[in-house]
Amino acid sequence: MNNQSIQPGPDELSDSLSACKAGLKLVLAFSFFINLLALAAPLYMLQVFDRVLGSGNTDTLLFLTLITLVAVLTLSSLEMVRSRIMVKLGVWLEQRLAKPVYSISIALASRSRGSSSTQGLRDVSTLRNFLTGAAVFPIMDAPWLPVYLGIIFMLHPMLGWIATGGAAVLLSLAIINNLVSRKPLQQSSAASISAMKQAEASVQNADVVMAMGLMENLNRRWNNTNGLALAFIADASNRSGLISAISKFVRQGLQVAIMGTGAWLVLGTEMSPGGMVAGSILLGRALAPVDQAIGSWKSALSARSAFARIKALFDAQELIKDRLDLPQPEGHLSIEKLVYCHASQNEPVLRGLSFRLEPGEVLGIIGPTASGKSTLAQLLVGTAKPDAGHVRIDGADISHWNSSGRGQFLGYLPQSVELFEGTVSENIARMGEYQPQDVVDAAKAANVHEVILALPEGYETNIGAGGAVLSGGQRQRIALARALYGKPSLVVLDEPNASLDLAGDSALLKSLQGLKKSSAATVIITHRASILSHADKVLVLYPGGNFEFGDRDQMLNKTTKPHSASAIKEVAHANS
Repeated sequence: MNNQSIQPGPDELSDSLSACKAGLKLVLAFSFFINLLALAAPLYMLQVFDRVLGSGNTDTLLFLTLITLVAVLTLSSLEMVRSRIMVKLGVWLEQRLAKPVYSISIALASRSRGSSSTQGLRDVSTLRNFLTGAAVFPIMDAPWLPVYLGIIFMLHPMLGWIATGGAAVLLSLAIINNLVSRKPLQQSSAASISAMKQAEASVQNADVVMAMGLMENLNRRWNNTNGLALAFIADASNRSGLISAISKFVRQGLQVAIMGTGAWLVLGTEMSPGGMVAGSILLGRALAPVDQAIGSWKSALSARSAFARIKALFDAQELIKDRLDLPQPEGHLSIEKLVYCHASQNEPVLRGLSFRLEPGEVLGIIGPTASGKSTLAQLLVGTAKPDAGHVRIDGADISHWNSSGRGQFLGYLPQSVELFEGTVSENIARMGEYQPQDVVDAAKAANVHEVILALPEGYETNIGAGGAVLSGGQRQRIALARALYGKPSLVVLDEPNASLDLAGDSALLKSLQGLKKSSAATVIITHRASILSHADKVLVLYPGGNFEFGDRDQMLNKTTKPHSASAIKEVAHANS
């Protein structure tokens, strides 16, 4: 099994942004020459009106035209190259960030069940779309505004002041557009994300939705949330549209003002006709980035919000930072004064829990609903962090291993079984590279080898998304084989026989016997007496954090506490 951690480094985001600086510097250099060559058209007009028309020299016209065409061709080529550089930069940044964002999202979702989301990956795509789209170039060209205004001043101060006043108005409109549209765009983004999560949850639970007639109710809830997102985006678009209309009027009005003032100056012999035309062209070029920025402000704000969420993800990675790769443990499990409280509750679900389990021993955990059984399983495998106390394997806190290293000695079968799209072999091998014999050994250890051979293509059967082509019992038994893959030292099984028939239950008991022989410490959360009879120790959890722990016979025959005895016997005789 791969021993390399997939978790991101602590400075992955800042390192990626720093690596982009070289590419951005090159793009800015191209922008310098692009804006320099953009002066070719107004200079050409200036020379044609002032020199060619006055002299009637066709040779001058020919050479000016050829030089300008070469400049325009170079300008177009540089814009194409600049666009390709930004595309490569955006794609590279997504490739660089997608993997750590993917890892962080999964790790954070395992810590907080309610925050499960792939929004981080969508945010990376949003950032890439902004960098590879047309909205980023006006930002790069905007710093050239003072240069163009300076050249207009050189043509005539009056034109320069008109252009400067118009530019100030457009910049003010851009700032106002940001102020009036930012909040509704953020609200729309939040509502849209919430609506997407609702839709994803509905699709993932399609069987329940259709079987119990939840379609109309869920559709109504989704439509309300999505309608809220649409209302916010409509509000932002209306505000931005008003500002955009005003800016277009201002820009066209400035063109008229520049042309009219230029004509008046020409009539007064204070400026040449070429200067009048060149001034109009320069003004259009100077104000174009500002006008385009107003029109594409929504995409810029979306990219800004996406980057803020990506940064928040990386800021939270302290929860999943890499740990040392410690040696393979033998399986001595020690729970020391464990305390855990759900974020939505004031009272701990586990309070001062302590017990020990040695290699080769089987611990059965029972208790009523909401007593913390599945929570304890998550604490044992390290996907949840205790508020106090320790879960130790061979004396080392389980949090001292990184997730990849920890996974090599740990087998986990959650209460809700989830398989991945791929073959049976790939799922048993935990979606990594594998040796066929290791997969077969795990399947035999789970006593599911014959079941897999009966599938259409055996171990190479593609099970579909979530194991859609398998029955509930088949998914659970293959998930058990996945838990036993690699001969783990600690195995935690949460309701491993919830979907099993009698044959599956018998196979599970044989697997438990094999685990005892392999000296693996095994923890089973169950409600069936057949499994309790194979346990060495029993832990009874009660709501409110109380618990009792002891040898199986001691716990099952306990009579000193009537409520404990009745609870144990009730569980022991359930489903028998």
